[in-house]
Amino acid sequence: MKFALALLITAFAALTVLGQAPTLHIVTEIPNLPSDLYYGNTKVKPLRLRPGTNTPITIADADFFVNQQYVDFLSRFPDQSGFDFWSGEITSCGGNAACVDARRTNTSGAFFLSIEFQETGYLVERMYKVAFGDAQAQSTDGGAHPILVPIVRRGEFLPDSLQIGNGVIVNKTGWEAVLEANKAAYANDFVSRTRFTTAYAGVPNATFVSTLNNNAGGNILSSAEQTNLVNNLNAGTMTRAQVVRAVAEDSDLNFAEKNKAFVLMQYFGYLRRDPNSGPDTDYSGYDFWLKKLNAHGGDFHAAEMVRSFLVASEYLNRF
Repeated sequence: MKFALALLITAFAALTVLGQAPTLHIVTEIPNLPSDLYYGNTKVKPLRLRPGTNTPITIADADFFVNQQYVDFLSRFPDQSGFDFWSGEITSCGGNAACVDARRTNTSGAFFLSIEFQETGYLVERMYKVAFGDAQAQSTDGGAHPILVPIVRRGEFLPDSLQIGNGVIVNKTGWEAVLEANKAAYANDFVSRTRFTTAYAGVPNATFVSTLNNNAGGNILSSAEQTNLVNNLNAGTMTRAQVVRAVAEDSDLNFAEKNKAFVLMQYFGYLRRDPNSGPDTDYSGYDFWLKKLNAHGGDFHAAEMVRSFLVASEYLNRF
């Protein structure tokens, strides 16, 4: 199959050079994970068959569905124990369609709530919030109005989450040490970037800490916590990278930002885009789902948010 595909690519590439056909090209978003094939601007959907059969594999199949959750939310292929567990959760329903539907929703939602995502992708979202605050956006849900939204874009989020999550598989021996090393390296890299250094060049330590706190929501750190961070910076016992990370990992911010990040990840993961891109021109959809999730106290089952993305035509049309 790989050989046949290579020949097909070569043939179409030759035709393109002669101006006789659009370009057939492969788009690889994440190295070592499945790529997408395009003929011009049209995505070519692969025909996946069970080995040795003519039975197609679809997103409705438990094994492919579970595999896709790992790819979309953890940016890796599943480890065997995790794959077996989540696949078993769904297949144990047998032919009970209602059970299957509920288990698929629960399985997918669990990836956002997993330790691995909370400590990698969700931390990235909070690092950007602490450093740069929220972004101004527009929504027409309930009438035109401005809203504040997470500032991180998918194009920033993806490489950063890959950086923190590199080699991390929760419950694999030594995963905590790998994660900690990744976090420290990421924080150091984050504060060395031009965007950060430009924003905080020459800013006194006390102002630096208060700015981070204000960006995080204004009441994330107590006065004692702020004083302690400033004193540590002044004494040289903490770096600015460590302080940004400390604020980003504060439990109050973790709680306050969770619903906003959850909705954002529905777009990043399921739809592979920003909330105001693709068929959307603003944050009306994001605003709608955030209001609904907040109204149900963060319960994604009651809000029917995860399920709605899983059955959306934009998601299903990816496969």
